[in-house]
Amino acid sequence: MMQYVQSFIRYIGDEKGLSRNTLESYERDLLQFFGYLEEQGVELADQIKKIHISMYLNHLKGNGSASATVTRKLVSLRSFFHYMVRESLLEQDPTLYLESPKLEKKVPQVLSVEQVERLLAAPDITSPPGMRDRAMLELLYATGMKVSELMALDLGDVNSDMKFLRCTSSSGKERVLPISRIAAEIVGTYVLQMRPKLARDDQEKGLFLNNLGSRLTRQGFWKILKKYAAESGIDGDITPHTLRHSFAAHLLEDGADIRSVQEMLGHSDMSTTQIYGALSKKSMKDVYENHHPRERMHSTQPKGEIF
Repeated sequence: MMQYVQSFIRYIGDEKGLSRNTLESYERDLLQFFGYLEEQGVELADQIKKIHISMYLNHLKGNGSASATVTRKLVSLRSFFHYMVRESLLEQDPTLYLESPKLEKKVPQVLSVEQVERLLAAPDITSPPGMRDRAMLELLYATGMKVSELMALDLGDVNSDMKFLRCTSSSGKERVLPISRIAAEIVGTYVLQMRPKLARDDQEKGLFLNNLGSRLTRQGFWKILKKYAAESGIDGDITPHTLRHSFAAHLLEDGADIRSVQEMLGHSDMSTTQIYGALSKKSMKDVYENHHPRERMHSTQPKGEIF
């Protein structure tokens, strides 16, 4: 079956223009599947049935593969068998009517307000890099932008006086976002006082510059964030998305309507934003149980003395 795998890889490489890494991923998935089939005594393509694929998926789950990994491998198999039927190399697609594994929705990591305050206060704003870092962190938390959108900001995209900015998503969709008074002041100070000390080329339009005067990269920001998280004593694997999650959760906890938060985050589907609503409800439940007089009274009552 190797000849079919190779012809399929050539096909999707030529027809769909996929990257080398993606093609290698497809090939690995298929070779792993056919290796499993050989152990089951299945060596010919027309011997492969739906039951074989179901057994393989269950085998992956049993060995601890995550639902997302199993789903990705099934996508590779679907593409391959669709190609085989299209090229008349098989009569039937064994992946037809096969259900994809249900993906587990992970609860996003959210910082407390106190943790965010510590993180934002960590940079030394008396230095150009420190003021730049403070401005970046403030903007991420003030807007919920993705780090790629933050790094793509140009000088003219932020209006500190009017307290708004314009950002563009990876799909090219533009949104205008309000920013907090503090974030506007910090960014304004950075632009006027500190960015000129980092800039080496008057033609550079990037808002946030590295020490060489070029636009800062996502990887560069990632290292900066890790540094300040450690200095702030924040445990866990904090990422740029953690501030995006925290932005959304804190707004909802404070009474913001979910549709406005959806628009600010740039979510096309409300269900993506609703997970923050669930976090907000959990927070409200904790507050209620910890602070409502009747709840406190009940929690301090010895068992058997409710009345």
